[in-house]
Amino acid sequence: MFAIIQAAGWPIWPLLAASVIAVALIIERSISLRHARIVPPTLLDQVVTVYQRHGVSEEVLERLSRDSPLGVVLAAGLRNHASSRYVMREAIEEAGRAVTHDLERFLTTLGTIATASPLLGLFGTVIGMIEIFASQSPTGTNPQQLAHGISVALYNTAFGIGIAIPALIFYRHFKSRVDGYVVDMEQAAARLVDTVHGERSDVPVAGARGR
Repeated sequence: MFAIIQAAGWPIWPLLAASVIAVALIIERSISLRHARIVPPTLLDQVVTVYQRHGVSEEVLERLSRDSPLGVVLAAGLRNHASSRYVMREAIEEAGRAVTHDLERFLTTLGTIATASPLLGLFGTVIGMIEIFASQSPTGTNPQQLAHGISVALYNTAFGIGIAIPALIFYRHFKSRVDGYVVDMEQAAARLVDTVHGERSDVPVAGARGR
């Protein structure tokens, strides 16, 4: 492995740093974005049961906020349970935006690595081409410098593509997972609002038909 790094030249070091960061972010997001941690499947039913039996207390809200991102959203709604449906939904939406921002943490960095890695590889390719041209002289070609230039060009191109592909795959995977969690939290919050303020009616208002 060290021989490959040595053959790839100094342009490989930024790519190695990018690969280490990408692996660390992929592991961290895989652990942090587990479904049971973000949207516990039984949390909404538990919250509804506690609300219907005991109402809202500051202790319950604090415990709910520390439970999970879904708990943060539900707690924001329950803090405004005495307000109108509109105010309660506004509070939920504000909390949801903050939670979504936290869930998308580090994804921009992972996406940047996926985009920048091929460019770093291309930069190494250019450095290798420069060495190849430098190996040419009026007295002949320096075989050692020519071989090193080819190694720098090819290794950096391969490393750049090899880092970009998994980084892009995991970036899109995590992005899709976050979007799915946001939808799940929106549906859970809507059920909580309906529980507090009553079910919404889809029946047309009298006199509205025919306008």
